[in-house]
Amino acid sequence: MSQVSLKDITKIYPGDVEAVKDISLGVNSMEFLVLVGPSGCGKSTVLRMVAGLEEITEGEIYIGDRLVNDVPAKDRDIAMVFQNYALYPHMNVYDNMAFGLKLRKVSKGEIDKRVKDAASVLGIDRLLKRKPRELSGGQKQRVAVGRAIVRKPLVFLFDEPLSNLDAKFRTQMRTEIHKLHNKLRTTMIYVTHDQVEAMTLGDRVAVMKDGVIYQCDTPMNIYDNPVNKFVAGFIGGPPMNFMDGILRKKNGKLFFDEGNFQIGILDRMAPQLSPYTDKEITFGIRPEDIYDKLFTTEAQSENTISVTVDVVEPMGSEVYLYLNTKKHSFVARVGSRSTPEIFKNLDVVFDMGKVHFFDKNTEKRII
Repeated sequence: MSQVSLKDITKIYPGDVEAVKDISLGVNSMEFLVLVGPSGCGKSTVLRMVAGLEEITEGEIYIGDRLVNDVPAKDRDIAMVFQNYALYPHMNVYDNMAFGLKLRKVSKGEIDKRVKDAASVLGIDRLLKRKPRELSGGQKQRVAVGRAIVRKPLVFLFDEPLSNLDAKFRTQMRTEIHKLHNKLRTTMIYVTHDQVEAMTLGDRVAVMKDGVIYQCDTPMNIYDNPVNKFVAGFIGGPPMNFMDGILRKKNGKLFFDEGNFQIGILDRMAPQLSPYTDKEITFGIRPEDIYDKLFTTEAQSENTISVTVDVVEPMGSEVYLYLNTKKHSFVARVGSRSTPEIFKNLDVVFDMGKVHFFDKNTEKRII
């Protein structure tokens, strides 16, 4: 079995710098798990502890049923793909992919089979005689992945493997890694700061900040039901909009009072929100849940507010509108037919069935 279990893992560097704080996490056999978070959140440290490249201060790591805390990296039956490719410049592609197998005294025939099979899977058959300097960034990354594949490890570890590629190659390699996982059905743990990579690649995503995993769930559950304001703002592009205001009650109905507008809250949300009546609260809404009133139905237009247009960014099939209420700035992602004038007023509609509310002090999601 190739599951990975982290039990109460902590990493403290000299100077009492706590990089990872009491993390417990299980990665299922054949699962693709993504660790995502801002730079310095501890995600690469977690990966390196699994790999055996960093010592654990406290806790236990299991690969399969084996406790690996004191097992050297070379004996953990893992393969790691790094951000900087780490290819040997004097060796051609074939020898780079074969090198680890030669060290393990694998037979020449078996090495040849594994290298050519991996090259075929990755579409680099014609590159086997080339040196790294003759390859593009995307090709180098394929070779680095191929070097990992030939070892047939229990677990693949990826440490921000696409961050050195331009946007086009990142998209292409993201697709290739996804296809690779579907073919190999091997356990993969992938570290990135890019939430698009996390959402598109992961069977599950673990969102980290300050050495702590805030939420681990499927991409869509995290997107639709973030546990707190940080997760809500980190996952999604453009990120969720936040506005602070007071929760009011008038004629038995709850309203969110931003200061420059009031907007009604759905009755089904009242039980969770009622304890916050007359208190400051944070309102959250994603850009795609804000509509230009000109292109909404009469039924949708009930929750309308008037705002000022600061910037209009045509993106082809959609338009990003940067708007302000005089108190808060926010972004709407609308259809390409919407072309309002900048510095003019615009009526927009909030889809109140898709909004979230957060406790102003704890930043935890209320609903």
